[in-house]
Amino acid sequence: MLRAAVVTAATAALDPTRKNLLQRRIRLVVGVTITYNVIEAIIALGAGSVASSAALIAFGLDSIVEVLSAVAVAWQFTAADPEGRERTALRVIALAFFALAIYVTVDALLSLTGVRGAEHSSVGIILAAVSLVVMPGLSWFERRTGLELGSASAVADSKQTLICSYLSAALFVGLLLNSLLGWAWADSLAALVIAAFAVREGLEAWRGDACTVPIAALTGERTVD
Repeated sequence: MLRAAVVTAATAALDPTRKNLLQRRIRLVVGVTITYNVIEAIIALGAGSVASSAALIAFGLDSIVEVLSAVAVAWQFTAADPEGRERTALRVIALAFFALAIYVTVDALLSLTGVRGAEHSSVGIILAAVSLVVMPGLSWFERRTGLELGSASAVADSKQTLICSYLSAALFVGLLLNSLLGWAWADSLAALVIAAFAVREGLEAWRGDACTVPIAALTGERTVD
């Protein structure tokens, strides 16, 4: 899916001026994403610790993964030849997803088995609502730019940002159910949803560097042999 989309969108060669503009846009959106997610992670982890919320802690960890993912893409596009760093960037993104999934699953299971119970968190509910507004726009902008540029890592990073939107929705619902109805299990269920998304996207990012068409060919720098 990811590779096919990139191939389709990048069949036409890009002139150097347009390519440089797109690379600058990637760096810009990555910078905004990093800044927002650092703030989001601090708030979510703090509120999650206070409320013993597996979902909030998972959301905060996902924000950290988002930062690592964005940093990997930023690192890639600081090179004179970003395509040469594509494989490494994708590996970093994938491993960050897997680490998140493992931790969140363990923490959610501890909550479900009664080791800890989640409490109400107004801060968490507000944070989830804000993320539902911010994240889709950032994801759309980076994905559109990455597809035109032919960058699998930029597209993978944009999907991670989009996942944050889905996870914000899951977190929002889970926290509301726990607050309004006292369903503590809903908090853990939301955390497991986050873990499932992380595994799926980690696998896709890991396979992203196995594209049979080199990124240099996608951007028109050379032809496929």
